[in-house]
Amino acid sequence: MPTSVSPSIPSSTDCELSRSGGGPTSIDLGGGGDGFGNWNPMGSATPASACRAGIYAGIASISMLFASLTLIFVTRLKIATGWAHTPFPPVLYLNTILLAVSSVTLERSRSALSADRMRAYRGWLYATLALGLAFLAGQLAAWQQLAAAGVYLAGNPSGAFFYVITAAHGLHLLGGILALAYLVLKTREIRWGLKRRTVVDVTSIYWHFMDALWFSVFAVLLVMRW
Repeated sequence: MPTSVSPSIPSSTDCELSRSGGGPTSIDLGGGGDGFGNWNPMGSATPASACRAGIYAGIASISMLFASLTLIFVTRLKIATGWAHTPFPPVLYLNTILLAVSSVTLERSRSALSADRMRAYRGWLYATLALGLAFLAGQLAAWQQLAAAGVYLAGNPSGAFFYVITAAHGLHLLGGILALAYLVLKTREIRWGLKRRTVVDVTSIYWHFMDALWFSVFAVLLVMRW
């Protein structure tokens, strides 16, 4: 009987396939994989498909979280009296550009990996990491600007929402930054096939999702100006 696949998000090491003694080690979650992440219609999920299913489940969960936060904000905005709108820190425009560019650099890194240009692959990964860290630094600067304007977490609900939703995004983005750092550290293994490249694809999916999610958050924060 096929083994059931847990709905939890697999770690990066779960999405890898190691070789020892010159032969592949099969990680078959349902008796249907061939050990290389290829789909076997006679079985169930392969490690690659299981990892992708896990990240999509995680993305769905994160989307529900942010949708709930936004719904709470909209509901509170409609029933509030004397609502004090939160000023919009200008650094958020720069943050949006940084995150958009980081998606481009990550795709350049994946293209370099496909072409076996490992120096370029690693260089573009470093660029993506730097842009992600710059984004987090920009978020800290935005909070400092709000504090300087007298907007605090314990103050008006509008300001509290700003802090909560940007902090939630920043924490999830930090997870993506750690995944990128892992890819940098495992460059040699990824190149020679000692570890599966599925982790690169899964990290890319997550990072692009965080980019798209920020555009949604950015749009909501713009509404808070009015």
